[in-house]
Amino acid sequence: MTTRRSILQSTSTGFGWLAFNALHQQWANAAAPPKTINPLAPKPPHFAAKAKRVIFMFMQGGPSHLDTFDYKPELAKAEANKVQKYMGSAFEFKPRGKSGIMISEAFPELAKQADDLCLLNGMQTRTNAHQMATVALHIGSETFVRPSMGAWIVYGLGTEAEDLPGFVTINPVGDGGAMNYGSAFLPASFQGTRLVSGGSGVPDLSNGRLSDAQQRKQIEFIQKANRKLLSGDPGNPEIEGIIQSYELAYKMQTSVPEMLDLDKEPQHIRDMYGLDESETERFGTQCLMARRMAEKGVRFIQLGSPGWDHHNNLREGLARQCTSIDKPIAGLIADLKQRDMLKDTLIIWGGEFGRGSGYDNEPYNGRGHNGGGYTMWMAGGGVKGGFTYGSTNEMGNTAETGIIGTHDLHATVLHLLGINHERLTYRYAGRNFRLTDVSGEVAKAILV
Repeated sequence: MTTRRSILQSTSTGFGWLAFNALHQQWANAAAPPKTINPLAPKPPHFAAKAKRVIFMFMQGGPSHLDTFDYKPELAKAEANKVQKYMGSAFEFKPRGKSGIMISEAFPELAKQADDLCLLNGMQTRTNAHQMATVALHIGSETFVRPSMGAWIVYGLGTEAEDLPGFVTINPVGDGGAMNYGSAFLPASFQGTRLVSGGSGVPDLSNGRLSDAQQRKQIEFIQKANRKLLSGDPGNPEIEGIIQSYELAYKMQTSVPEMLDLDKEPQHIRDMYGLDESETERFGTQCLMARRMAEKGVRFIQLGSPGWDHHNNLREGLARQCTSIDKPIAGLIADLKQRDMLKDTLIIWGGEFGRGSGYDNEPYNGRGHNGGGYTMWMAGGGVKGGFTYGSTNEMGNTAETGIIGTHDLHATVLHLLGINHERLTYRYAGRNFRLTDVSGEVAKAILV
């Protein structure tokens, strides 16, 4: 029996059959539900990585490098001789650890971990304004809305966490607001999820009065509608992002409360982070949350500490701030080491800029803003421990050697994660954008 298909195959040298076959394939593709790709799925790095994850500790306000990590004995001499407005360090510096790196008495507990710290004393930023410098540190630009460093990293590498976001910011602080952990023109899946170190952690995460079975049924109904919408607009990143976000939010209803339940930690761990001490409880909680998230595969974890803008009352104010983070950070480093995680966890500490060498405001016991030279530090994740890189001039105002600008810092962080910063790009508005814009050099001297 002759069929229509056999006629198409046997007449006109089969051109009719070729046309029908092509149309049939299109119809089949249109009828099939679109396959959504999880944008947060782990992706291979460009080359072998030293670090798998990042914990970024942002000290809002600009910590004084001259009173913490950048030893300047000439400042004390200048102050004693009443030269201009110079003010010596408010704290005594000593060599710490086997490496002998100089750290002030403001960080007695962190000083015990000196041989794991890589001090970056040649940091520079292009502005002394809080908002612009803060935004630049987080997104790479002082003037334009761009994806944050965490968003770029998760875009490039995805995450190993199955029931948590790839990028989490805990108690975010600083000028710039949500832009500091936003995704800008990158898909929304890569933006940071804001957590607070108390209560439910994430606003509106509770399922209300619905049972688990009722909520699962509700989500399946919504997802079915979203997939139908996606079938009419295949590849739409916004719809795909919504589908993924609903599934992740459902999983987070269980995972986030479990992660925030620090009562399950043994007492010696609580003591290590200072959770039961009023001065250290807040930041200690953030640090312990960070360790737990790092264990679960979260790619980028950001912590916030406000109150480092010391235009006056420097000794008392800075001592109080350092005490609030000293034990928690030292505890985090020690805890990661005992779990064999520090080697592939990159810790970054610092503020938007440093402070000036002269006194600021009456009664002349504070310091003004200084982006020309200051200190940040790293630990773990492939950087040299017990190492000081770069320096400022004798008065500590200007970086002279080992200068690391904002784009250089970002390029170095990406390199440690196995990413070539020039290859990590996203097409938007007719051109390829990247975190480091059109510059950035990897600080190879600090790499192991």
